[in-house]
Amino acid sequence: MTLAKFSKTSMRRFYSTGVSAVSHAPKSYTVFRFDPTKDKQPYFQTWFEDASKNKPKMLLDALFQIKEDNEDGLAFRRSCREGICGSCAMNINGINGLACTTILDDAAYEENNVRIFPLPHMPVVRDLVVDMSVFFTQHKSINPYLNDSHPVQDYHLGENDTHDNVSSNISYTVTEPSKENYQSREDRAILDGLYECILCACCSTSCPSYWWNQDKYLGPAVLLQSYRWIADSRDRSYEERLEFLEDEYKINSCHNIMNCVQCCPKGLNPQNAIANTKEMLKLRSLDIV
Repeated sequence: MTLAKFSKTSMRRFYSTGVSAVSHAPKSYTVFRFDPTKDKQPYFQTWFEDASKNKPKMLLDALFQIKEDNEDGLAFRRSCREGICGSCAMNINGINGLACTTILDDAAYEENNVRIFPLPHMPVVRDLVVDMSVFFTQHKSINPYLNDSHPVQDYHLGENDTHDNVSSNISYTVTEPSKENYQSREDRAILDGLYECILCACCSTSCPSYWWNQDKYLGPAVLLQSYRWIADSRDRSYEERLEFLEDEYKINSCHNIMNCVQCCPKGLNPQNAIANTKEMLKLRSLDIV
């Protein structure tokens, strides 16, 4: 791909410009660039497709071509190339997603141009690479692992809770395992739509509440992961997990904007998990749970 200079233009213009899908592959890519070691402020560069080379099918393939042809070396994260690791999360034409699962023929753009930015409201390390230390610290804070060291306790989900067509109005008991920590099929089904989260942060960085309160609000991804362990019948830290969320900001900063649901590359519903957790907290405050 050949490099074309792009004048410095405000990011606001690119995030706010409306786009529409067309049937053919894009001809150019406008990419956010910033190297704090030498750049005073961010800028944009545009690359045009090289007709002499095979057209890339996925956005990640296009970024590899740009990186190979650009002497400066475009920086971005990638690993699995199959939508499993979440490393290549970025903002594509104003919507967060994974570069490795974004098909260029289906990408929404105008004037044959795809606009690529780092995840919004995250400190930029370089180009499309952002600092996710706060995000992973928040994830660590919820103890994202099975805990079977606490006393046995009974608990149930709220009467009005549903999850992926599986009734949540189920009372279930954590029992002392003799040979294995058994989980019924019904209890296992409750975890569908939760365990698939790949921690790409697409949902959290699309949430305005998370933009303004990253130091207090845990965000959609971490709260979905929190509910994944709260709802796990094998876990014995139910009370401790809810107690941790009893805070003005940690979960209550969610205002049901639903950006998280729209952009999740795995098709998950963090808002539903947050709503179920809020219901549990309410029942707990009434000594019903």
